[in-house]
Amino acid sequence: MPVQRETRLDGNLRQVEFATTPIMSTYLLAFVVGEYDYIEATSADGVLVRVYTPVGKKEQGDFALEVAVKTLPFYKDYFGIGFPLPKMDLIAIADFAAGAMENWGLVTYRETALLVDEKNSSSAIKQRVALVVGHELAHQWFGNLVTMEWWTHLWLNEGFASWIEYLSVDHCHPEFDIWTQFVSTDYTRALDLDALKNSHPIEVPVGHPDEVDEIFDVISYSKGASVIRMLHDFLGDEEFKKGLNQYLNKFKYSNAFTEDLWESLEKSSGQPVGRMMTTWTKQMGFPVIQVSERQDGSNRILTLKQEKFNADGSSDETGSQWIVPVSVITAGSPCKKVKEFLMLPDGQTSELTIENIPPTDWVKVNAGTVGVYRTQYTPEMLTAFLPAICNRTLPPRDRLGLQNDIFALVQAGKLPTVEFLKVVHSFVVEDSFTVWSDIAVNLSSLSKLLQYTDFHDDMKAFTRKLFKPVFNKLGWEPKANESHLDSLLRALVLQRLVHNDDSEVIEEAKRRFETHCDGSCHLLADIRTPVYHAALQTGDAATFDRMLQLESAADMQEEKVRIICSLGTVRDEALLQRCFCFAMSESVRSQDTVFVIAGTTGTKAGREKAWSFVQENWTKLHNRYEGGFLLSRLIKSVTENFASEEKAKEVEEFFKAHSASAAERTIQQSCENIRLNAAWLQRDEAAIRKWFSQNKA
Repeated sequence: MPVQRETRLDGNLRQVEFATTPIMSTYLLAFVVGEYDYIEATSADGVLVRVYTPVGKKEQGDFALEVAVKTLPFYKDYFGIGFPLPKMDLIAIADFAAGAMENWGLVTYRETALLVDEKNSSSAIKQRVALVVGHELAHQWFGNLVTMEWWTHLWLNEGFASWIEYLSVDHCHPEFDIWTQFVSTDYTRALDLDALKNSHPIEVPVGHPDEVDEIFDVISYSKGASVIRMLHDFLGDEEFKKGLNQYLNKFKYSNAFTEDLWESLEKSSGQPVGRMMTTWTKQMGFPVIQVSERQDGSNRILTLKQEKFNADGSSDETGSQWIVPVSVITAGSPCKKVKEFLMLPDGQTSELTIENIPPTDWVKVNAGTVGVYRTQYTPEMLTAFLPAICNRTLPPRDRLGLQNDIFALVQAGKLPTVEFLKVVHSFVVEDSFTVWSDIAVNLSSLSKLLQYTDFHDDMKAFTRKLFKPVFNKLGWEPKANESHLDSLLRALVLQRLVHNDDSEVIEEAKRRFETHCDGSCHLLADIRTPVYHAALQTGDAATFDRMLQLESAADMQEEKVRIICSLGTVRDEALLQRCFCFAMSESVRSQDTVFVIAGTTGTKAGREKAWSFVQENWTKLHNRYEGGFLLSRLIKSVTENFASEEKAKEVEEFFKAHSASAAERTIQQSCENIRLNAAWLQRDEAAIRKWFSQNKA
């Protein structure tokens, strides 16, 4: 609340009195005392907004202020309720474990989640700031005005805010094409985790404080956001908004259950929201919909069947079924749904007729990759998509989703890996940053697996051949009027080429690193990470020292983090050890130590060294992060990419002897992933080797 009056007391003391708060949850109260600069503006709906920055850096708050001032009236219109406080403060905190915290009227942020420098901030950071500001401001209604009844319903806060942050950024910056990015950054990550047998439902009974930290995870945030997105698409925007308004008005300044939201949305829409959504929030996992087709004159008959998708490819033994909103697009209508229906959880096969469609046209289930499920097509149906990928008549979100489904089916043993490699060839003329980003993530996963073979170099050559044409089109320097997405794509492609040992790109990157260090040429923020990686992975102790000098001289936390998270790309064992020592030193904020260590795990040798380091320093690390989510992130990053039964047992045995109760589920998930990797390698190694030998890059 705003300051009402200040009174000078004896000495240097002041008494500060604030206006009375509304009824609110105690976890949302915050005070900040310190030296800060600030900038301010008033939103169109009359709210005074301030962004507090470190002294001398108030101009770095301009972008966040612009986003906040646009977002508050957008939420007022969307929720049908104005921001309930007279002021909204956003403040950058130097040491802060989380990305941000939605304290009512005083949101605290990591510096890297709030501050943007026009010259030294990357496009990715600028986009992240917009999303985090949108997320935390959404909580002012969804979480603060109406608070979950208990931690079991945490996802009501986090899943909803993780969905609507994209809606707000799309409103403020439509040029970001942010909803396509949602599919790659949230939707697919949620499916990857939720396919594990050690996942958990969106709604989890919580009985102990340690259990609270564990559910601040991808399921609560990203799967929660994905099922909200699916529901919004099913109900339509207007009906969805009406239900939200009813919910917020009914429960404002009080607590609510998940079922309360479903009831309001059901009343506004007339749809069976409660029955449908209970199948998504109270049971773990999601379905794979198996699709086959036959032509009947001018009609196409689709046959659909659902079953639970398991990451190991096993048959479902739980009998899980979902009420699934299914939508269909075709070659003749790629951007507009031709059919929609609700698939019921009755275990029966469904048939769907698409009228007036030529026999050669493709048909795709899950339009826009909105439904929270995998789709498995017949080989003939998959083949029909390839021309539409090449000529990009299949929309970007559908190209992305199709490719990602294929990769998930490969990992589960439902398709051979070489089928994914063949499909990826069809993306050679791809122009979407987000599609390339998702392909890059999947190729990186495969590459990490193949580090445990003798033909990893073939995988690198394949990746270079795939990404080099994109780089040749983009070049090193931005073009006039280049888009935000082109800037992101350049950074991505350079990163892939550097990590896959493209000698031409690495040599030019090293040259640019030299001119950056001697001050003769400014290095654009968007390409600093791949340039730093190129210099370090081929560098020596002198290079490492120069990076530390750059870090010490950097005035902006974003640049410091960029540098320290790059250090782990060194390949020399002695330098890896220096990286670990630096991570634990006072030069690195404790909130960032985990990410410095994680940066070493991209190579087989680095992964082994990181795991050894964590074991040797477990007591210190556990004491530092006990009970927090950073401990889970550390364990996940250093263990989950191993690929042998021996390693899985080693990780299990270590944590039997060294308790980490707040990370118990993460440990189980990591061991499951290690065994999945081992099974994948054993299953497909010979076929991948043969394919590469016959298809030399």
